[in-house]
Amino acid sequence: MNYNTVIFDLGGVLIDWNPEYLYRKIFSDEAEMKQFLQEVCHGDWNKEQDRGRPFTEAVAERTAVYPQYKAEIQAYHQRWEEMLGGAIEENVTVLEDLRQKPDIDIYAITNWSAETFPIAQRDYPFLQYFQDTVVSGKLKIVKPDTRIYQTLLDRQPSIVPEQSIFIDDVAENIAGAEKLGITGIHLPPGTNLREKLAELRVL
Repeated sequence: MNYNTVIFDLGGVLIDWNPEYLYRKIFSDEAEMKQFLQEVCHGDWNKEQDRGRPFTEAVAERTAVYPQYKAEIQAYHQRWEEMLGGAIEENVTVLEDLRQKPDIDIYAITNWSAETFPIAQRDYPFLQYFQDTVVSGKLKIVKPDTRIYQTLLDRQPSIVPEQSIFIDDVAENIAGAEKLGITGIHLPPGTNLREKLAELRVL
């Protein structure tokens, strides 16, 4: 296949994001921190912000259930930037190399709150490289729902799914893209993106 389009996920692929970076500063007890992130401000709760729920509403809901953690819950919003661990440099270098290839178009699809995404755009200039970025919090649809991938295809009619690659660190998100005929690269930690793209003759 002659691929001409590469679509990136952002968190976990180009940017290291982990709530533990913040909460290790807040909790002195590692076990309590883990329990807090598993039971109070857990992944499913955060995903609703990615789906468009305002942080003020989300914080109020959790605080009502766990009033003893009011300050810690508020920190999830007020100190969100401290969850960013920096760029994943080896993958950003791949992005920059793809950007220099005139026969490759680059896009992004991300599960990200519409409220916090502008902070990442400010801090990481490479987020401006994409020809279009679909942000779940704006769309109010999250991966792996096929509608989020279809939104990019609808907005960019030149994209041919069978000539496109989607990169994500979450396997179910890859499966969602593949339902539309897009080739997936699953990128868990430790995977060499450059090698994966070389296998597909993109780099």
